[in-house]
Amino acid sequence: MRTRMTRHLESVLTEAAAGAKAAPARRPVLPPEFNWRDYAVLLLHIAAEIEHSLMVQYLFAAYSLGGPQVPERLRADVRRWQEVVLGIAKEEMGHLLTVQNLLIALGGPVHLGREDYPWGTDFYPFPFTLRRLTQETLARYICAESPPNWTGEEAERIRQLAAGRQGAPVNRVGALYDRLTDILGDRDRIPDAAFQAATLPYQASWHEWGRGYTLGERGRDAGNVPETQSPDLLIIGVSSRDSALNALKQIGEQGEALPPLQAPLPAAGTDSRELSHFFRFLTIFRELDRLDPPDQDTVARRVAENPRTDHRLNQETLALTRTLVLEPDQPRPEVNPITDPKAARWGHLFNLRYRMLLTDVAHAFRLIGPLDNGATLTARGSLIHRAFGEMYNLRAVAGTLLQLPLDHERDGGLLAGPPFEMPYTLDLPAGDRNRWLLQRDLTEASLLAVDALLQTRLTPEGEAYLRALRETDIQARKFAERVLAER
Repeated sequence: MRTRMTRHLESVLTEAAAGAKAAPARRPVLPPEFNWRDYAVLLLHIAAEIEHSLMVQYLFAAYSLGGPQVPERLRADVRRWQEVVLGIAKEEMGHLLTVQNLLIALGGPVHLGREDYPWGTDFYPFPFTLRRLTQETLARYICAESPPNWTGEEAERIRQLAAGRQGAPVNRVGALYDRLTDILGDRDRIPDAAFQAATLPYQASWHEWGRGYTLGERGRDAGNVPETQSPDLLIIGVSSRDSALNALKQIGEQGEALPPLQAPLPAAGTDSRELSHFFRFLTIFRELDRLDPPDQDTVARRVAENPRTDHRLNQETLALTRTLVLEPDQPRPEVNPITDPKAARWGHLFNLRYRMLLTDVAHAFRLIGPLDNGATLTARGSLIHRAFGEMYNLRAVAGTLLQLPLDHERDGGLLAGPPFEMPYTLDLPAGDRNRWLLQRDLTEASLLAVDALLQTRLTPEGEAYLRALRETDIQARKFAERVLAER
């Protein structure tokens, strides 16, 4: 998290560190250089970065699960765990979109950015790290999503595991939403007129982005996994103080609702959408904990931590890892460059599709109107449709990366993974025409990347996927050119 943000957070950080020990909670303190509306926008920017970062880390951990090393007797459980974690990641996407709606309703800018390796603070749950799923990573996720009144022997054990050898505690995400609720619920700080109902047409709606992800209306991604249900996306429009507080409340409940401390594991067929992120992660942790240590190590592939598309650690990359502002004893994130040539090409394609997804989402917030005119997609409808396509592209390209080596020179056994590197900018250019020029640029960049990969040795499945992706890009470029011709 950037220092330009953290310098304004002293009052929030102090109370977050106090946690449940604060009694009663102190009234929020307005930092210098702000009024209350502007400060709420800052906190929502931080909430957006946290939701985005958690979503990406959950996706990476979910992608790591499975593989040929998983014993046959564990494969059904591992597949179920993967679906549960993927479902949580999708729900984090819903949280990210709802935070954008809160920003838009308050007159703030959309914020989809995050840091590749955020600065550590007492407020961020833990330093951003792409890691395979293990008991330690699960422990971190559980603590980040935990409610304030989570206690007991199991809680202490998981907190110690999450802290690691360095003893760095994991902070609750809910502390930020508690603070936002205090501020947005106070009419003396945020008047009713600050909530702009007229912005609703620009906001994300469940009708457009939910795609049936509720009450089992949409099937699961990967076929028959009977113990899991499709995720329940919360995408909530904001037009008033009450709707803003409702959005914050529902995000909090989906993340950290507390079950009875000795609650049994849910039976097969239990609708997992009824369980919070906290309890879903806790359930996987308990099941994994029952396995012998050798079996625990087989459930996820040996994926490199924090894979990057750098072919070598140049001075700029080394400087990045040295200048992170972390607590004195906090470990610095390990960076693993992808040096296998084919894996590096797939890694660059992954980063490009990730950028295209974020650009499509940001661009859609600039447009209003229906998704289609009869059988023809509108510009807004095209962007939302393509955003869903990019979500599937990320999973497909990640699946290829997880079968390729990290390093072509040394047989260390580590696999390349999806790098999730942020683009140089997510700022959209001024003017509608220039935004569609950017869309055309991205499709042309993807065509170049796909054509380069098609010149390499591929599996039949990989070649078929790339040729289908190429055709999709050609159609997207034609759509952009058609829109440009009308501007």
